[in-house]
Amino acid sequence: MSDELLRIGELATRADVSARTVDFYTTLGLLSPAGRTGGNYRLYSPDAVDRIAVIRQLEAHGVSLHDIAAAMQREPSGDAVAGLLTKLGQDLQSLQEVAHSAGPEAHGLLAAITARAHSLITTALEIAANMPPPA
Repeated sequence: MSDELLRIGELATRADVSARTVDFYTTLGLLSPAGRTGGNYRLYSPDAVDRIAVIRQLEAHGVSLHDIAAAMQREPSGDAVAGLLTKLGQDLQSLQEVAHSAGPEAHGLLAAITARAHSLITTALEIAANMPPPA
């Protein structure tokens, strides 16, 4: 992708969203303009196309824009991520124990919740694999 900065309409077209969506994401702090034109129009980095794709993917999986904005505005350390992964492992172990002792009527609900969790974990792995390496 070119390093040329994009006007809001160009970004919207490349990201397959409306200019209003780009404006809304900017208002929420999900996107930041990289500069301004002489006429004071916002300009965005071409990387914003990928960022919008990530936002849309998370949103499609039920993650709220508020939660996405909060996560994108903080940079958890490797230790924080490791702690979250440890907690996730513990929660999965607890889920397995509950599933073994749950009645048949609970199995359907547990299966639905587990499928949702799996989908979110798969999305997290895809996002992590497609993010640029740290500078």
